[in-house]
Amino acid sequence: MPTTDSRHEARKLALGTLYCWLFAEIDEEQCKLLTKELITGEGVDQVLAEDIIRGVKENIDYIDSLVEKHAPEWPIDKISKIDLVILRIAIFELLFKENIPEKVAIDEAVELAKEFGNETSSKFVNGVLGTIAEEKKDE
Repeated sequence: MPTTDSRHEARKLALGTLYCWLFAEIDEEQCKLLTKELITGEGVDQVLAEDIIRGVKENIDYIDSLVEKHAPEWPIDKISKIDLVILRIAIFELLFKENIPEKVAIDEAVELAKEFGNETSSKFVNGVLGTIAEEKKDE
């Protein structure tokens, strides 16, 4: 029986909740419940999920400005919504979560893109995050 990674499940919960929040006129709690029912496994790291959801919402304008800067040929409204939410989560983790290694944030985002995006999502996500990570190192 495969074991689930509670932190990966937390990212899936954050992804589903933030994605739902983009489209639905239901509250965040209902989005979380729906996501838990549909896509997350057992053993979700609730603290991490809540931290990601709150952090993305609080920093969304800054995060989106970085997406625009590092994917200039893709305006925000033209990026696949699932890719955009994955990028938002990963950028939040890269820039605001010092306890999460850069490689982990990027690898997790790429895995989410493979699982939930289209055939080009993982390359797109990896490319944008790679340029943000390089810029972060240069600062």
